[in-house]
Amino acid sequence: MHEDEPRWLTDGEQQIWRTYLQATMLLDDHLDRQLQRDAKLPHLYYALLVQLGEAPRRRLRMTELARQAKITRSRLSHAIARLEKNGWVRREDCPSDKRGQNAILTERGAEVLAEAAPGHVAAVRQALFDRLTPEQQKSLGEIMKIVAEGLQPCEAGADLPWLR
Repeated sequence: MHEDEPRWLTDGEQQIWRTYLQATMLLDDHLDRQLQRDAKLPHLYYALLVQLGEAPRRRLRMTELARQAKITRSRLSHAIARLEKNGWVRREDCPSDKRGQNAILTERGAEVLAEAAPGHVAAVRQALFDRLTPEQQKSLGEIMKIVAEGLQPCEAGADLPWLR
């Protein structure tokens, strides 16, 4: 095999890859439909509300929120505009940087998040955790941590907080 030739997936690897893709697409769709049906918000908006709800003083710089959500600033700006229109988030200029803005979770946004969270957690539990043994859950967490660390290098000594 030459150095410049691709390392094709074996039949077993191809099967694993396709199963992974199918499962993640089905899970994403399932969770999005549940949130749309029960809380009238897409999964992305829910994830943004969660990020803000967990942030100190329920606020994050827009650039940091985009980085954490793994979306472009343009897509974030559109999502925040929709959340602002609903009264769930507000923006304010960053006092330490005139070009920056903070996104802030409002009281109404915190209420919407609190109302949506139980149904979302139940959907996650039913679709994923209830189907796995404790050992499988641990293995899945370890595998996903390795994949995430390989794709998004963390700062030296930093942990992936969502895997705790």
